[in-house]
Amino acid sequence: MEALNSIVGAINGVVWGPVMLVLILGVGFFLQVGLKFMPILRIGKGFSLLFQGREGQGEGQISPFNALMTSLSATIGTGNIAGVATAVFLGGPGALFWMWMTALVGMATKYAEAVCAVKYREKDELGNYVGGPMYYIKNGLGAKWAWLGVAFALFGAIAAFGIGNGVQANGVAQVLESNFGVNTSVTGVVLMVLTAAVILGGITRIGAVAGKLVPAMAIAYIVAGLLVLIINIGNIGHALSLVFTYAFTPSAAEGGFAGAAVWAAIRFGVARGVFSNEAGLGSAPIAHAAAETKGPVNQGLIAMLGTFIDTIIVCSITGLAIISTGAWTSGESGAALTSLAFASSLPGGGALIAIALSIFAFTTILGWSFYGEKCVEFLLGVKSLMPYRILWIVAIYFGATADLGFIWLLADTLNAMMAIPNLIALALLSPIVFKLTKEFFASNGQSEEPGGKPAE
Repeated sequence: MEALNSIVGAINGVVWGPVMLVLILGVGFFLQVGLKFMPILRIGKGFSLLFQGREGQGEGQISPFNALMTSLSATIGTGNIAGVATAVFLGGPGALFWMWMTALVGMATKYAEAVCAVKYREKDELGNYVGGPMYYIKNGLGAKWAWLGVAFALFGAIAAFGIGNGVQANGVAQVLESNFGVNTSVTGVVLMVLTAAVILGGITRIGAVAGKLVPAMAIAYIVAGLLVLIINIGNIGHALSLVFTYAFTPSAAEGGFAGAAVWAAIRFGVARGVFSNEAGLGSAPIAHAAAETKGPVNQGLIAMLGTFIDTIIVCSITGLAIISTGAWTSGESGAALTSLAFASSLPGGGALIAIALSIFAFTTILGWSFYGEKCVEFLLGVKSLMPYRILWIVAIYFGATADLGFIWLLADTLNAMMAIPNLIALALLSPIVFKLTKEFFASNGQSEEPGGKPAE
């Protein structure tokens, strides 16, 4: 196991090195500039379309609203509770600033992903819409880039078991054991049963469950987090000062915090930011490709809200709660650090975090099961769907009872492996994204073909 840890750790150091950070932030910034910062300036338009999109408006399997909720079900997970805490523990308060930067450029990335997903989606043998990076690479870039689509699908199918299955199941098992004494094996079995009840029904059932569960859980967590911040309102100014100061200067050792260099703040802020909001990974557009939407830009405007909600709202609340309560110097890490921050201000705060993390992680398992199976379908066809779902359900038990450190490391590494082909494709397809966006706003949003034109 030590040898495997060393190998994956070495790969992780390469794929999350300077080149990857430049690629993620660079492509996102390039898209933001090319879109003339439209994702930030038109965020109100996105929320307006989201409200209108509670019912389907074109061809597809699920409503635009449920497509976003399915995407959010996969993004709002352990990254928002344990991931943010890990970033602050390893990179200091400055890591939160770099999470914000990742999100601001990531809104453009997520927008472009969804635009391409709907523009180049197909219908499979079962009559369902399928899309995502592997399809917009194949249909948008042509045969010479086909290997890149295969690479994404391969990385995505494997990565799903890390970021979307093992990490989530392990997070639930650990937090329920430490807070309520629930045996990890019991948690694994219960998660298997609940997941099977949903994912065997396909994207329609996943979307329906996500459309109800995600808004409820997100609002409850946000309210609890805001209460913590209100109770510690006198420390908010100092907390923000620490965030901006340590984003550009090394953070000194304090209490149980070992100190961190600026590079650590950037590295862990960006890595955990991407792990949390998934902008650039290419996962979310797989869900948005199934939306009953009026067209690519409509769905893109809704999709970009996922990054805003996940990081600018939810992760910020977690990070500021950890810093403003002083918990970041305790020496705790992961979900235990977030639990400490909430428990220090709210009666039963620790139990609240345990429940929130469990629900967040469960919905992430649902969303990522769909992402993984679509990657496998691209490689092996629809005959692979049911075997993949069964394998997914079985893997939950092993994730719940495995070593947390290795799973985090593996998921982090596979994140980057997915992002590389997707970011290359987005850069090459950016002229199409810019053109569709310009036409949409020039005609006041009336120029799109219903649902996007599926590839022949």
